[in-house]
Amino acid sequence: MTAPVTSHDASHAQPHFADGCQFAKVTVAANDRLARDTYRLRVTFPGLARRIVPGQFVMVRLAGLNDPLLGRPLALYDTVVDAAGQVTGVEVVYRVMGKATARLSQYQAGQSVELWGPLGNAFSPAATEHLIMVAGGIGHTPFMALAKEFLGVRSYGQRRVERAGRVTLCYGERSAEYFAAVDAFRATGLDVRLSSDDGSLGHHGRVTDLLRQVLDENGNRGRVVCCGPEVMMAAVARLAAERSVPCQVSLETPMACGLGICFSCVAKVRQADGTYDYKRTCVEGPIFDAEKIEF
Repeated sequence: MTAPVTSHDASHAQPHFADGCQFAKVTVAANDRLARDTYRLRVTFPGLARRIVPGQFVMVRLAGLNDPLLGRPLALYDTVVDAAGQVTGVEVVYRVMGKATARLSQYQAGQSVELWGPLGNAFSPAATEHLIMVAGGIGHTPFMALAKEFLGVRSYGQRRVERAGRVTLCYGERSAEYFAAVDAFRATGLDVRLSSDDGSLGHHGRVTDLLRQVLDENGNRGRVVCCGPEVMMAAVARLAAERSVPCQVSLETPMACGLGICFSCVAKVRQADGTYDYKRTCVEGPIFDAEKIEF
């Protein structure tokens, strides 16, 4: 059920290749509504769950259906640990955006989905004094596991991360009804700051206002990670560059296969010599250094 998908001799594999990807038809354990149009899907898949790390993603497809035909890329939200302390499953959070996610939102425990992963690279595990996570909309989803990792609450896969002195989440939404898992983020012990476009919750304005405030407070120290709408990530990247703060972005490029086969998810990335090339978000990403991306 969980045999690795191996395209060539693993001795020649690069870290971002999907050689270790596992595919299975899995049973939905839970599919809970977190906020307006926002749901958390939990499935049992021990082999995948023991290997996936923050920043990676899985592809989820509605089992047995041809419409929609393709899967959807969903970032790791967290892994599931049973009463014995064993990692048994994964959780992903998604927003209803089209036919596939609308149908998925109706799934109940006991129904089946097809899932393959772990896919893509990951956020840097390098030590930092202050990890600043900037999320716009559904872009908060990769940051629960990352926050727990840098706060020393959990570890993921085989990597070990030195605890950060401070972890902050700057989270922006269009209005209060769309904020998801705010209490869960706060329960991990991180500093949560909210902004809304309409002023219905938190700061009335853009999430970049919150980032600017945090950087002013800490003297432009630490590292920024960002996920959300492209225009927001571009603004975060510019601000980080102005302050000389390292920044990684998690691209939300639409994907078809997640394995690097179809080349439908390419992003324009600057090379060491100053020229640009197109990289597959699903295998060379989805995490990139912000200064290398042509937004």
